[in-house]
Amino acid sequence: MTTNIVVSPGAIQRYQTLLSLLTDTTSALVAFSGGVDSTLLLYATKEALGDKAMAATISTPYTPKWEITEARKFAASIGVKYSEIDLPFPEALRMNPPDHCYTCKKALFSMLLKVAMDRGLSSVLDGTNLDDLGDYRPGLKALRELGVMSPLMEAELSKQDIRELSHHFNLPTWDKPAFACLLSRMPVNKRVTESALTRVEQAEIYLMKNGFPAVRVRHHGDVARIEVPHDQIATLVSHGHHINARLRELGYRHVAVDLAGYSMGSLNRPSE
Repeated sequence: MTTNIVVSPGAIQRYQTLLSLLTDTTSALVAFSGGVDSTLLLYATKEALGDKAMAATISTPYTPKWEITEARKFAASIGVKYSEIDLPFPEALRMNPPDHCYTCKKALFSMLLKVAMDRGLSSVLDGTNLDDLGDYRPGLKALRELGVMSPLMEAELSKQDIRELSHHFNLPTWDKPAFACLLSRMPVNKRVTESALTRVEQAEIYLMKNGFPAVRVRHHGDVARIEVPHDQIATLVSHGHHINARLRELGYRHVAVDLAGYSMGSLNRPSE
């Protein structure tokens, strides 16, 4: 991604709207994944509320461990109060139902609401942005039911706005690819094991370290289906021997490249 990014006047104006919305909350707990959206949200919340801002990350067996590490480091770097909460694998998600995002968000944000109440914080915030309304996001229903606020969306900040502003504020996530929980790599209505989640995470870490920052390894039993953007498919294939060897070491018998390229949530649609 090019570094020649200029933040638009519209994005600056929408950021000021965001700060105003955050100031009105008086105190807030940010659901912090360490991704592009929640990082800007946490930065803005700290700017608006100072020591009345807090971040919390919920660690589950299907949360990439490297993302938790990055979240912890960023929270420390801006001096915001931070809490990391462990959540065992909810049995309601063990078979990876089509609505797993709704079930997961309901469990996670119910925990965060309790944390906020215990800490005397008035609001719980999540990083949903305006563009998310055009995607398949069943978890949004859970957020609305629980009364969780989505200030980026309320301020009408798009993903492009968020990246421009993140670059403007020198946030380390400005060019970070989008990620999702590891359940999105698993077929729906099939039992999920911790070993399968670990295998996928290790495979993706290997690929990211070898030049494929935007990658998904879709898990189909003993088959790994790799998705990368179209313009990286040829490069992926050229490294096929080494990639195949590493993923076979992790336990896959077959390694495939999806010629359709990366598709967000390709195993996480109700029609599949």
